[in-house]
Amino acid sequence: MRIGLNRGCDVQLNPKLPRNSHVFLPLLLAAVLFGCGDSGQAQRPAPPPPAVTVAAPAQRTIVDQDEYVGRFVPVDMVEVRARVSGQLEQVHFQDGQLVKQGDLLFTIDKRPFQNTLDQARANLQTARSNLTFAEADLARGRQLVRDKTITDQVFEQRSQASRNAQASVAANEAAVRQGELDLEFTELRAPIAGRIGDRRVSPGNLVTGGAGGNTTLLATIVSLDPIRLEFTFDEASYLRYERLSSGGREMTGREGSVVVALKLIDETDFPHRGYMDFVDNVIDRSSGTIRGRAVFSNPNGTFTPGMFARIRVPGSPAYAALLIPDLAIGTEQARKYVLVVGSDNVATQKYVTLGQVVDGLRVIKDGLKADDRVIVKGLLQARPGSKVTPQEEQPQPSQQNASSDKAG
Repeated sequence: MRIGLNRGCDVQLNPKLPRNSHVFLPLLLAAVLFGCGDSGQAQRPAPPPPAVTVAAPAQRTIVDQDEYVGRFVPVDMVEVRARVSGQLEQVHFQDGQLVKQGDLLFTIDKRPFQNTLDQARANLQTARSNLTFAEADLARGRQLVRDKTITDQVFEQRSQASRNAQASVAANEAAVRQGELDLEFTELRAPIAGRIGDRRVSPGNLVTGGAGGNTTLLATIVSLDPIRLEFTFDEASYLRYERLSSGGREMTGREGSVVVALKLIDETDFPHRGYMDFVDNVIDRSSGTIRGRAVFSNPNGTFTPGMFARIRVPGSPAYAALLIPDLAIGTEQARKYVLVVGSDNVATQKYVTLGQVVDGLRVIKDGLKADDRVIVKGLLQARPGSKVTPQEEQPQPSQQNASSDKAG
């Protein structure tokens, strides 16, 4: 059976069809008609090359930054302990307040120490009186021994009494000074400026003082301004810093000239500036890291000892770098690439080595030239080896203003 269709389509059916072919015949004819209709149409024109936005890489002088996590530690930390034993009489601060050096913190009952001091002063007066008598007696003895009125032995006894009186005066003077110190120690003052913790002993309790290990801890004070951030870095980084320092570029921070940046956990940028002041002299055997330390000013007390923060440390000397947006970078398995447009408007794939992000732009360490036209928008529409329609990226308003200022 032959069926003649429009559009020059001739279909021949097999006459030996099954009995129930009338069920499938309409569907078969519809499919044949659809296929014949498509084959008869003229071929559609090829689509134009995709439009993409191209731009030359930005050129800047860059210093690579290494990031580490550290913890704040105080420059000074003091445990306030009593130097004399007695009853705690009064507390002169509020828990957690800021104190200045020399502020009165605690007072211990002074009366026993005042009595001891008064007794020492009285003993000193007695010793001085005995010294006066012994010196006068010795002066008379010198004349008597010349007149042979007394023997040499008696004169020596008077000389010995004078020397003993002088020693007694010196001993009692020392006892008075110690009594004055003990009386002064009943007032505990802040040895440093900073923030004091909570009181560990309430008034009315007996506290133990002295130089032994059983003294009573009354409070702790930590300094806040300036404050230090301690962090650790690996052995490979340490070697890199040391070799750069040996080449005349100070990188270890031991000289205090390396400027570092810091951000807290709720900050997106690194707004705080400080400087390195210490790198340890021993690498930890268990972790293979070495300890570094930076100093930051803290006039508002925002940084608190024990707080975590991220720190940026210069990891290379300054060098000229090319930068492009992250949107212009594609991924092919483990490699990164960009598409550049040549003079023939053909997209070419270039594999690149990435660096850090600076002001929203990615540093390209290798694989790109300064005069390359990089596809920064439309990367998904372009294909390597295919033509594209490039459009130069328009400068930002800030860049336009800068250009007009320069022109004016």
